[in-house]
Amino acid sequence: MKLQKILKRLQKLHPKEIDLSLERIKNLCNKLGSPQKNLRCISVVGTNGKNSTIQTIRAILNEANIKCNIYTSPHIQKINERFVYNSEEVNDDELCQILSEVEDINNGEEITYFEILTASFFLGAKKYNKNINIIESGLFHRFDATNIIQKNLASIVTAIGLDHTDWLPKNEKTIDKIIFEKTSSLLNSKIIVSKQTDKETLDKIKKALNSNKSKKIYFNDLYSYSLAENGFFYYEDEYGSLKLPMPNLNGNFQLSNVTTAIATLRNIKELSILDENIKEGIKKIQHCTARLQEIKTGKLKNIVKNNKLFIDGSHNPLGAKVLCEYLNTINSNKHLIIGMMSNKEHQKYISFFKNKINSITTIDIPNQINSMKGEDLKKKITGFEKVTYKNSIEEALKSLELQNNDMVLITGSLYLAGEVLKLN
Repeated sequence: MKLQKILKRLQKLHPKEIDLSLERIKNLCNKLGSPQKNLRCISVVGTNGKNSTIQTIRAILNEANIKCNIYTSPHIQKINERFVYNSEEVNDDELCQILSEVEDINNGEEITYFEILTASFFLGAKKYNKNINIIESGLFHRFDATNIIQKNLASIVTAIGLDHTDWLPKNEKTIDKIIFEKTSSLLNSKIIVSKQTDKETLDKIKKALNSNKSKKIYFNDLYSYSLAENGFFYYEDEYGSLKLPMPNLNGNFQLSNVTTAIATLRNIKELSILDENIKEGIKKIQHCTARLQEIKTGKLKNIVKNNKLFIDGSHNPLGAKVLCEYLNTINSNKHLIIGMMSNKEHQKYISFFKNKINSITTIDIPNQINSMKGEDLKKKITGFEKVTYKNSIEEALKSLELQNNDMVLITGSLYLAGEVLKLN
């Protein structure tokens, strides 16, 4: 209860949810004694794949007995998910203490919710300043509150695609602008660029990074992977090759994120990561909440009985594309339950599922004022045989005509995924 009261006060410190500037967080961190200054950081920017890349790094570091602090956003079920210190999610009492200290020092000054949370993470991380800090950049990067560190061990660029274009000027809602925002202020350290969806995007990233003096490690240039039989894959980079077990993640598309994490750690020589740390670590990656997560027990699982139930928080066309690559490997009927926020590319997202699913059910996202009404989303869907609307997640699940071993996928929003987990 105390934590919720603090969070409500912090949310009222700025009239806008997002106000792109670094001045407020710089001023606050100066008052806090610049806690971000001497942290050992790995920065993670991109559109998709950030979470699984981070969780892979975490698992490998854990095998090497290296503790880490992790900052991510948004959270799925509770705010604590954003704050990992000493390789453990922060408890309510410690988080209250950190937030209260930052709130007092901020002294009512105007600052966005994300900015004050970011300052709070840095303050908490200072207590564990020997750890590796894995920091996910939020909306873009150039004006993201995390972009106030002055040096880091490496920057990771995951797959980049169109998303959050409502925050860009009308004439600049392009992949070129997004690449610029995400890459133009990367620090001079090492930059590891993950597999991209096409050569054109990769070429644009290379061009954008041309003036950056960092060592650049591009997928397929300095590291790569290939699938093998019997549950293995091969990883190769300039330091040698590894035969590795398949990671503890659903979908072969995750290999691009896993190998990016491996390439990053193998290029930070001071960490002295062993091959054995990598082999064991990727078998123990913590499940990525709401990222192609199978629900195996619970209230909602009971409704679908012997059929498979998955949730996935993907919400942009790039996410839909890789999700459908996984669906192509599933030999069963597939049913989609979908809810989306109003500012997303609804038709483009849903178009990827053409000829891959047996039914679509649209729903409202509970407790989200900026979500699209399920009935309106249904009207946007064309070219599919069976499209219906139901006013709740439970009603949608009960309405499906399921056979044994069908697959039900609830997708379209991380906020929806959070509500599903809460209900289940």
